[in-house]
This record gives sequence, structure tokens and C-alpha cells, in this order.
Amino acid sequence: MPTKYIFITGGVVSSLGKGLAAASIGRLMEARGFGVTLQKLDPYLNVDPGTMSPYQHGEVYVTEDGVETDLDLGHYERFTSSVSTRDHNFTSGRIYEQVIAKERRGDYLGGTVQVIPHVTDEIKQSIRKISKGADIQIVEIGGTVGDIESLPFLEAIRQFRLEVGRTDAVFVHLTLVPYIGASGELKTKPTQHSVRDLRAIGIQPDVLMCRTDRFIPKEIKKKIALFCNVPEEAVITAKDVETIYEVPLVLAREGLDAILLKLLDLPYRDKNMDDWVRMVEKIKSPAGGDVAIGIVGKYVTYEDSYKSLNEALCHGGIANDVRVKLRWIEADNMTDGQLQEAIAPCHGILVPGGFGIRGVAGMLEAIRHARERKIPFFGICLGLQCAVIEFARNVCGLEGANSSEFEPNTAHPVIDLLPEQHGVVDMGGSMRLGAYPCVLKPGSRAQVAYDADVVGERHRHRYEVNPEYHAVLQEHGMVFSGMSPDGRLVEIIELADHPYFVAGQFHPELTSRPGPSHPLFREFVGAALARRRGVAAAGVPAAPAVVTG
Repeated sequence: MPTKYIFITGGVVSSLGKGLAAASIGRLMEARGFGVTLQKLDPYLNVDPGTMSPYQHGEVYVTEDGVETDLDLGHYERFTSSVSTRDHNFTSGRIYEQVIAKERRGDYLGGTVQVIPHVTDEIKQSIRKISKGADIQIVEIGGTVGDIESLPFLEAIRQFRLEVGRTDAVFVHLTLVPYIGASGELKTKPTQHSVRDLRAIGIQPDVLMCRTDRFIPKEIKKKIALFCNVPEEAVITAKDVETIYEVPLVLAREGLDAILLKLLDLPYRDKNMDDWVRMVEKIKSPAGGDVAIGIVGKYVTYEDSYKSLNEALCHGGIANDVRVKLRWIEADNMTDGQLQEAIAPCHGILVPGGFGIRGVAGMLEAIRHARERKIPFFGICLGLQCAVIEFARNVCGLEGANSSEFEPNTAHPVIDLLPEQHGVVDMGGSMRLGAYPCVLKPGSRAQVAYDADVVGERHRHRYEVNPEYHAVLQEHGMVFSGMSPDGRLVEIIELADHPYFVAGQFHPELTSRPGPSHPLFREFVGAALARRRGVAAAGVPAAPAVVTG
């Protein structure tokens, strides 16, 4: 059977949830027994999002093979069994880079290089790179219909459909149907205009997914179908939900997967979503109540900066049958006497990754507080480095201990560049990226959690725990429970005399799934739950917070 293609575009406004739509369709197709792969094509000119600010682009998702990609690939991996690689995310920058490289080599035989056919051909080739072995390939086109930069991608998929045939490729368009409170009406005009723009460039959507805050009545669906030239049954309500993991269930109730099977001329197979339904029920109505986790970070004003982290904490909640509530704590504020007030309601403290010195002083204070007050602590990447700095200063007595990233002339560079990183000038793709093996210390908290001797985890950093300080840190009680196979690089630290004080140099959130949760998140949330029960027994109330998932 040839690979079938589902192209997903978006209209009206950005951030409607094309990535979640793609991931949810993937989940439904896997539930029917089809092999699925997913791909994101981004119109921006950056080669990858690695050098982009989290405030502009959100989280950078790192693949197993060490590529910095769009955060939507995280949704793909969390919702399906697909594993993403460098070929699952292409940008305009990368496409043009390849076209220009071919032109410089003379591959075009002296011809005039143009958007059509050269750029569009390169885009089509990028789509076909991951098709082998997949029954269905879902391709999300980033941006919004009407944007200038997305036009080459839209033209490419128009051509692609023409080449493979109507029963081998379908177009799904995600659009907005807003509810106007003043008039008490759902408005279809934005959707009509978006589809008109799409049809003007030669793409007639086969399915419309209408993002809205309520189910769309039959008469409104009929109107949209008439004006947008799609069958009424192909007008799908993409309703706001309590948890993102409920999206596949809403789309299934609307019959989206059955419609796609028909359009793609695929055999009808029964789907089994029982495990997914039980998981969603557990997220919405956990038996164990709530636990509050304080995230002391640098980018907390924009939650997409920590998208995978949010979901991994939700997964830890599923494993412990509790709802994880997040308290976003701006690290910059922790040095202004607000530490006690901000952290007091939290049952656990997490310090996530980041770059640069801003907020580090606040992170160090939060870590010291967690260590001394025996509050469950989990550090990730920069969180591990800050935990080492705090321990070196306040336990080992190394006055002024720091990272050479923050203070190049520090007397005690407990965190430093590896020798091979000195002299690296390019910022993009030059870090320690992707999956690396980690050897676990027998009997350590990490080894017990993983129930394994060697694991692989994904990295994104330049600085490491300085080997010159390994001995003094261990002499004062820090346990190196995870190391690189050659024993040179510290991967995991923990404190034995603490309910839960664990930090990893890697990003475990990137490999966490709703089932099973990542072991370190499962254990961290479990430790926070144990503290909540102890706090509740002492009669200390917890504060309300933002719910994950």
C-alpha cells in the first residue's frame, strides 16, 4: 500500500493548535492499527529554532539524533509511538540552504533557480524523506494561510496532491469559529475568508476543523459546508477541552477518523481507545487530589517555553493518580525577599533549563531553601548546574564557586566548558545535543527509579560539572548517581540525606509520555505527594495554582 498523506493547514489566527490536531489524528489512526509518522514544515527563515528566544518560539524540542526542532514534535511523540529525527522538521531556512548549496555545486546545470520549481521540489523531497514504511504521513504546515512566507509550502503540497492523486492525499484546514458574546452568535465569516484564501492558491480543503469553545450546531455546520464547498459531515468541531489529551476523543466523537479513512480509501478497522479514555478520566478526576509544584525559572511568563516540562509533570501526576498544579515563580524575584512567600504553598520545587545569568541568583536561593528545608527538589540541566554551585558554596565551603558561563574568572569554576567546546563560535547546533548513554550507580535513587543500569537521555547544553571538583563534591555528600560511560561527565546528582533531591544534566521531559511517565518525574511527584500529606497532617493549607495538561 502506498503511503497516504494528510496535510494540515491553519487559518484566521496563529496558535489554533495545528500541532495538537496533527498529533490527535495520529493517535486516532494508530488506534485503528495504521503505522503513522508526523512532520512539521515551518515557514520561518531560521535554519532551526535553536537560536530563537523562548519568548518568541517557545520550547526547543530536541530529537534523539540531536536536532533542535519545533515544540510540536513533542506533541507528536507524546500522542503517538513515532520517534522524530532531523527529517521530521524542515524550515524555510533549511530548504533554501539546501537549494543554494545545490546551486553552488552546479546541480541545476546553469539554470535560473526559482521558487517554482526548485524550492517547491525541495519541499516535496523533504516530505518524501520520511515516507518509507509509514501507512499514513501527517504533515503540518506552520504559519497561517495568507502569510507570504508560507506560500512556497502551500504551493508544494498543492503540487504533491496532484502528483500522488486524490485518494492518496487529503487537506485538513484548521480554522476559527469565534463566539461573539454580545450577540450570542457563532461567527462563520473568518472561516469562509480563510478557505477562500486557500482556494485562491489552488487548495480545496477536504475537511474543516473548526476551533471553538462550544459544539457547533448542525445549522452552523450546514452554513460553513455550503460556503466552503465541503460536505457537511466534514465540518468538524474542534472544541476547547479541559486537557489536551481529550482532543482525540472529541475528534473521534465528531467522526473525523472515519471520514479520513473514507477519503484516503483505507480499509475500515475498529479502533481501541480504551486505555486513552481511562487516562483522560484519571487526569480529570484523580483519586489522590492535588499537589503543587513550584517552577522557579527564567521564562515563566510564557508557558510554551516549558511545554514538555508541563506535560511531563502532568504525566507524573497520572502515575501517582494526582493532579499537578503549577506555581510559576519568576527567578528574578527570589532575591527580593519573596522566597518564603512564593515557595511556602509548594510541595515540590523544580528548577528547569535555561541559558545566561539572569535569574540564577534566585534559583540558587530556591535550591538552598529546598535543600535545607527538605522540600522535594528536581533540577534539569541548568537546574543541576545551579544545585552544584549552591552545594559547593554552602556545603563544601568553596567561596565564590560559580559557572564560568556566569563568571569567567571565578576562583572555583565548578561548572565549566569541556576542553573541546573552547573556541566554538557558532551558536546554532554546536552544543551537546541528542541522546547520550548514562550509567547509573547501583542502589541509588535514580537507579531504583529507572530499574535499569544504563539509560539514554537527551541533552542540550555546553557546560558540565568540572571534573576537577568531582572529588570535593562527593566528599561532602553529593552522590553522582549517573555518569557517562567513561566516568568523565556527571549526568545525575542526588543527596542521600534528603526526601528527594535529584537533578539531571539532561532533559528528561523530552522523553516522558502519558503512559508511562518518565521515572524521575514519577518519583518527584510521588515525593511531593508524600510532603503534601505531611503538610496536610500539620494543618498548613495549600494555595490555588494553574493546572497542567
